[in-house]
Amino acid sequence: MKNTPSWLKSAIFYEVYPQSFLDTNGDGIGDIPGVIRKLDYIQSLGCNAVWLNPCFVSPFGDAGYDVSDYRKVDPRYGSNQDLIRLFKEAHKRGMKVTLDLVAGHTSVEHPWFQASASPSQNKYSNWYVWTDSAWTESTREMPLIRGFSDRNAAYMPNFFHFQPALNFGFQEPDPDKPWQLPTNHPDVIAVREEMKDIMRFWMDAGADGFRVDMASSLVKGDPEMKGTIAFWQDVRAMFDSEYPDCVLIAEWSFPKHALQAGFHMDFMIHFNTEAYTSLFRDERKRDGFLTPGTPYSHSFFDREGKGDITRFLRHFTEHFEATRDFGYISIPTGNHDLTRIRCHRTIGELKVAYAFLWSMPGVPYLYYGDEIGMRHIDGLSSKEGGFGRVGARTPMQWNRKKNAGFSTAPASKLYLPIDPSHARPNVEDQEANASSLLNHLRSMAKLRKAHPALGANGDFSVIHGKKGKYPFIFIRRYNDEKILVAVNPANRTELVKLDRKYSRLRPLKVAGVSLKRNGPDTELVMKGVSYALYLVESARQCTF
Repeated sequence: MKNTPSWLKSAIFYEVYPQSFLDTNGDGIGDIPGVIRKLDYIQSLGCNAVWLNPCFVSPFGDAGYDVSDYRKVDPRYGSNQDLIRLFKEAHKRGMKVTLDLVAGHTSVEHPWFQASASPSQNKYSNWYVWTDSAWTESTREMPLIRGFSDRNAAYMPNFFHFQPALNFGFQEPDPDKPWQLPTNHPDVIAVREEMKDIMRFWMDAGADGFRVDMASSLVKGDPEMKGTIAFWQDVRAMFDSEYPDCVLIAEWSFPKHALQAGFHMDFMIHFNTEAYTSLFRDERKRDGFLTPGTPYSHSFFDREGKGDITRFLRHFTEHFEATRDFGYISIPTGNHDLTRIRCHRTIGELKVAYAFLWSMPGVPYLYYGDEIGMRHIDGLSSKEGGFGRVGARTPMQWNRKKNAGFSTAPASKLYLPIDPSHARPNVEDQEANASSLLNHLRSMAKLRKAHPALGANGDFSVIHGKKGKYPFIFIRRYNDEKILVAVNPANRTELVKLDRKYSRLRPLKVAGVSLKRNGPDTELVMKGVSYALYLVESARQCTF
């Protein structure tokens, strides 16, 4: 792909939530030295890149997504030198490290905002979106916070009330509201250039790029995203010119916009389309998340077998075809904002889901702990703005020792409680079990790297993906290599008659699936909760 770092096509990312990964100084909070200590483990999973969640100075109202100093590591994680050492240690191993960039807002404690909140005009007065009166009423489209300071104005938050929106301008300013600055206003340009300089600061220090939080949230009054797209295109031009081996990754969940904007990759996750939710997260509606009046629906990866793969395909195929020549889509196992993929699933069901994820085009992302099937811990009190997300952020479970090997601190001092179950999974036990989920993922990573057809750039074509039906079968192809992938999450046997061009199949990785010959025809017999990857050896070329 043009102007795309070559390493990205073979990347498998591991998301590290640093405060919950490994505590090396006994204070109950994970730290950057802990990430360094576990780089070899991360690499052993087949992951060659790390996404590190926010680690900068913050009051932690939103777990670090409320930054108060973009250029300094928060002391609870270590120091700038620790982060630079992480970059160097990763690079020694041929691995990459991307940082989390919160571009659209800061903390109210950031010095820029403290100056901006002053009644006296100063350099930072227009660096945030302020109205011209403290009495300006909020609207649904434009929520406002009033009374923060003696400045006679209200500010616009970008998420929580303590996360004021940086001023990237308004695409179509209202002439009756002069406080709505155009995108070419000098103060808006100053904000934009400062954000680019922050990126330069960390890439010069050794970072390999950024995952951008709420990447579509910058320019206001921009329903078609024209202004936001233009800004990120400018950033991408800077990357291409100055940092061509670094990556720009969006939290946008609409790849057609994100990749048009210059991002090398976008996550397809739980907003903007139903694609991701229809695969893994609709079953959470059983637990009280169903909006009144909304028809109940099921995830496709649900043993009840009542899902619909076409809900995913109609969105994924559209975005894949529109973006495949200039960027990637990632379908992650989960992240810090989602319930754990383990919810409602057995280890066998997770193996089927991971066989699917590690066989799809684009770049896989593994959320820490998903490789061992960590549970979502319900009923926890909110921590640092996590609310219902807290249960997916509990400490990594390394072994059977104190605090599951996460920390030597007393349990009362831990960032979050350890999973209380005596049956909680851990790395040490799964390392020793050849059939464990962890080792299943390792084998999938090896397959993906050994077969270009399974890689990020391989073609993708559906051969059995019908509305409300199971299984899901597709072909991955790269040059002359073709691989058939079949997944049956449903807890029932399914039979599918294959086209005769798939009559010669060599098993690569199979669980609960067999081939039944009936004269010249071949039937795929898939037991409940099963998957298979076959190398297509037919001499006849596939046409799609």
